[in-house]
Amino acid sequence: MAEFQFSSLTDVVMLLLIFFMITSQYVVQSGVKVKLPGSKTSEQLVPSEYIVTITKEGVYYIGSEVVAEPELQIKLKTLREKDNEANLIIASDKDVAIEKVVLVIDAAKGSGFEKFTLQTDKKSGEKEE
Repeated sequence: MAEFQFSSLTDVVMLLLIFFMITSQYVVQSGVKVKLPGSKTSEQLVPSEYIVTITKEGVYYIGSEVVAEPELQIKLKTLREKDNEANLIIASDKDVAIEKVVLVIDAAKGSGFEKFTLQTDKKSGEKEE
């Protein structure tokens, strides 16, 4: 009399689950909610713990900490000293004036960041109102 053993099947399923959990990519999201501009050619971000967010009201965040405009470069320089190879992600609300984004880019370059990414949402083929 042959019996089917489920223990080996559950082992395989658990190993597959662990494999996919480890190999999947995680993108670090800041705790600040903004409506990102859309882009048809948007690519997945390189994970980074250094995120500058600009809200619709023009408030700057590094991570989840509010930062005043004059001390933005000082805070970014402190982050840069911790990690020389860091990638900075700039997440700006789509209604923010371009001057504010350029200010963050200037502060990042002045702080020594050579790599930075402008975060966007993947835009589908449909029109947005």
